[in-house]
Amino acid sequence: MSPGWNPGGEPGAGPDPGGTGACALTTTRQGGVSIGPYATLNLGDHVGDDPASVVENRRRLTRLVGCGRIQWLTQVHGAVCIESVGEAWRAAPEADAAWTRERGLGLAVLTADCVPVVLRARGQPLVAVAHAGWRGLVAGVVESLVAGLPSQAADLEAWIGPAIGPQAYEVGADVAEAVRSALGAGQTRDLLLAGRRRDRWQLDLFTLTERLLRDSGISTVGCERLCTYADARFFSYRRDGITGRMATVVWLPVPAAG
Repeated sequence: MSPGWNPGGEPGAGPDPGGTGACALTTTRQGGVSIGPYATLNLGDHVGDDPASVVENRRRLTRLVGCGRIQWLTQVHGAVCIESVGEAWRAAPEADAAWTRERGLGLAVLTADCVPVVLRARGQPLVAVAHAGWRGLVAGVVESLVAGLPSQAADLEAWIGPAIGPQAYEVGADVAEAVRSALGAGQTRDLLLAGRRRDRWQLDLFTLTERLLRDSGISTVGCERLCTYADARFFSYRRDGITGRMATVVWLPVPAAG
């Protein structure tokens, strides 16, 4: 879980051409104190895990990233985006995206198959994060986040974190129709492939998310297509049912005292 940009499943470093020092990571299952189906670094406080274990796991993550605090959200699969600054959102507001210019403040979303998206702005201290399941993508969480930032979309870079891959993600006719309605039938032929069962489709959340980012004006999009279902390093709700949650965190480090 070493911090860097373009993190992949185990974050790797990359130069920040804008000089803002933006960092991001997605946690794996390892490094915490939770037990059973939540072992060991469960960061979700709504999945049935021991609350004290979640508090300790979040403390460890906060210490790892070196932030004063991490902004958590109460995710509702919607399109609401907040600006987080100072103590304004000490509690976890109902939202699925957040952005900040404040250094030393981490922004986090929780996932266990949904898509985490992180953004940074070239040449200015600005980072953002979004939680994007199919409902949020259809509801416009990507467009809401990009439109709500005080930066031109052309100046943004995006990274799509680990999520469930299309081979493991079959959906029914209702979800397929919602995606077609949101994008237009002609834009979904490579997103919805015939499933293994009748009236089922394999939905490619990676490609859907990337398309929405590019349609919003972001030309630089990184994605390793790491599948949470297939990769045992990650929690996966569809694979395990009762399980924990990873966190994807983005932040602007506080410059070292010179």
